Amino acid sequence: MATNQTEQPQALRHQEVGHKSLLQSDALYQYILETSVYPREPQAMKELREITANHPWNLMTTSADEGQFLGMLLKLINAKNTMEIGVFTGYSLLATALALPEDGKILAMDINRENYEIGLPVIQKAGVAHKIEFKEGPALPVLDQMLEDGKYHGTYDFIFVDADKDNYINYHKRLLDLVKVGGLIGYDNTLWNGSVVAPADAPMRKYVRYYRDFVIELNKALAADPRIEICQLPVGDGITLCRRIS
Repeated sequence: MATNQTEQPQALRHQEVGHKSLLQSDALYQYILETSVYPREPQAMKELREITANHPWNLMTTSADEGQFLGMLLKLINAKNTMEIGVFTGYSLLATALALPEDGKILAMDINRENYEIGLPVIQKAGVAHKIEFKEGPALPVLDQMLEDGKYHGTYDFIFVDADKDNYINYHKRLLDLVKVGGLIGYDNTLWNGSVVAPADAPMRKYVRYYRDFVIELNKALAADPRIEICQLPVGDGITLCRRIS
């Protein structure tokens, strides 16, 4: 899910550790956060993470360690033109905007502008709002229009997808034409609370059970797609990186 701290309330720690870590040891995950992540977290991202922690849907936010990972990844690949599908309050969007060069661009899409506007003042204060073009509404019609226009093929360096899991396959079919050869697509939540290896009759939260099979289908499809190289990482709730090779 679009789904984030040096000192922090215990409740906030629980939210971070309990949902986003697939490490068996909560203490080890907390060590990573407090040693390597929080001391280097930009002040704007810390502020937005703490604001988002008060949102009733705070589990949808990107974890702080994944935000740090995305920022470094974007710099390593010298990304300039990016897309984000699924924004929520904008933690991963802010991580991206801070990592891009001054003339970098992000096409950001989400069905809920209200959530985006929660984080927008922080993004503006950080001086990176000019890099973002936000579109409210479903992403698939926008992607179809971009493909029909013809001028967007192979123009994106990086695309991050953290939205409706039942449409991940549909996004993938379109995004491979929009990302450049050598560019990356990142799919979030590909380990889906660990449910991908749970028995079908195991106890699960309703939303976890609903999307579980869609995530499993996506993982199988990505592994079999000859047009990409993949790397599935146990960061946050699992992120799969797809590098387009043809």
